[in-house]
Parts: sequence; structure tokens; C-alpha cells
Amino acid sequence: MHTFLVILGGFVLLALAVAVARTAGRTFSAALPFYLLVWFVFAALNMGVGVYHAGYSFMDELPIFILVFGLPAATAAILARKF
Repeated sequence: MHTFLVILGGFVLLALAVAVARTAGRTFSAALPFYLLVWFVFAALNMGVGVYHAGYSFMDELPIFILVFGLPAATAAILARKF
């Protein structure tokens, strides 16, 4: 459930980034690098919590990190190409 909520947070951040870009009169492709950087930091922090507080190893958390970061990031890349 936690993984789903974190991924959902990535999509909420994506929607916020698209809204800010549109409000500023820019395309989302201009905001894509900033979104990816911010989302990478949040996903890495989530991974750090799994490693340091939940007791999972780095290799146990790596596939989850790829999923958590990858789904919203791939969606953002597709949106940037279309809009």
C-alpha cells in the first residue's frame, strides 16, 4: 500500500508541474527536467527510509525504487512529447 501511495504522490506532483507550466505559459517539456529532478530526490528519500528505517537492503529496495521513480517519470516523458 505504501508503494502505491508514493507512486500516487509522483502523479500528483506531475499534475502540479503540468499546471504550473501551463499557468506560466510554457509547455511541460520545459518543466520536465525540474520535475524529474524533484521526483528523483523524493523517490530516493523514500528508498532511504526503506533501507535505514525499515531494515531492507539496498538491493531489496532497488526494484521498488525503479518502479516508484519509473512510472511517473515515464508518464512525464510521454506527456512532454505530446504537449
